[in-house]
Amino acid sequence: MLGNFFKKPADDMGGRIPPGQTLTTRFPVLTYGPTQHYRPEDVVIRITGLAEEKTLTWAELMALPQTTLTYDIHCVTHWSKLDTTWTGVRVTDLMEHLKLDPAATHVMQHSVGGYTTNLSLEDFTRPENLLAHTFGGEPLDAEHGGPLRLVVPHLYFWKSAKWLTGLEFMAADKPGFWEVNGYHMRGDPFREQRYDDDK
Repeated sequence: MLGNFFKKPADDMGGRIPPGQTLTTRFPVLTYGPTQHYRPEDVVIRITGLAEEKTLTWAELMALPQTTLTYDIHCVTHWSKLDTTWTGVRVTDLMEHLKLDPAATHVMQHSVGGYTTNLSLEDFTRPENLLAHTFGGEPLDAEHGGPLRLVVPHLYFWKSAKWLTGLEFMAADKPGFWEVNGYHMRGDPFREQRYDDDK
């Protein structure tokens, strides 16, 4: 049965498949703690830390330019899903509305339920990253982080926080939930940066 959903790629498909990954036709659900269920109109993103503090409501986010992008995603639990299509607000478009202290070098994502994960500012502000609310043309399911999650496709998918509630800008790197518990501080799938002792 599992062979119908997961398969070992014959090769790296022109550099698309990181080492140690298995292709899936499904979208496996992997979450620490219970799935969070709340309405889009209850979404509030709080900007804190080394930035001018502000809040962004769902309506304000929907008023920003909306972008649809297709890319591959990779989970630290060894699955990859190709050609996934997401719609949301580009991080680069969001950043035009934020005022950062020049000392900011990193950002901590905060989520409903207290989950956190860290990113360097360089990784966070790549043009393909989205605050995503739509997957495959449909509103993002709660199980996959809806109504709003960050999508950072060039890193393992735990770095794409579900149920996003805040962005805290910081002057130095700091581990989030999984990083404290042994995962890598960056999480590059092509370098197999799964755990804290991986280079």
